[in-house]
Amino acid sequence: MKKILNILIVLVLASSLTGCNYNSLVEKQQAVDQSWAEVENQYQRRADLIPNLVSTVKGYASHESSTLEKVTEARAKATSITIDADNLNKETLAKYQQAQGELSQALKSLLSVTEAYPDLKANENFINLQTQLEGTENRVTTARGRYTQAVATYNTAIKKFPTIIYAGWFGFTPKPQFQAEAGASSAPKVEF
Repeated sequence: MKKILNILIVLVLASSLTGCNYNSLVEKQQAVDQSWAEVENQYQRRADLIPNLVSTVKGYASHESSTLEKVTEARAKATSITIDADNLNKETLAKYQQAQGELSQALKSLLSVTEAYPDLKANENFINLQTQLEGTENRVTTARGRYTQAVATYNTAIKKFPTIIYAGWFGFTPKPQFQAEAGASSAPKVEF
């Protein structure tokens, strides 16, 4: 009888610990999902600004059509890749990040082309769009930072003892982190 009572006590204690940790893991997983939604929201904001930016540049630099086409194509590719928070993994995140990186490069090319057009650089619409784009890039960086922190907290929680024993039973698997873009470890060459 004493053995049965001891077993019941252990089961009750184990189940209460599991319940508390389970709820905590659910909260952490929701934080990751919410953070990912914010990342997507900021990338969408950037994508929404691009058609106006391209239209404004077209009016001044119509013979820069290849640059404008690259931006439009990169935007289309970047917006065609969506990832549900439940399907986040290293491969899908890498594909998403690559498409967003290509769009960033295309935008850099577009903005560097505008240096040759003083009238465009002075255009109020262009200045406003450029300011909004810069602000959005800052928001993207902030959202990615929050996502990274939420993932670190979540991944740490599912790997701690005793949670590691049963986290997988309930479907809690590690979430991927953003990776630095290729060449990010090298300092850019600055020439004057």
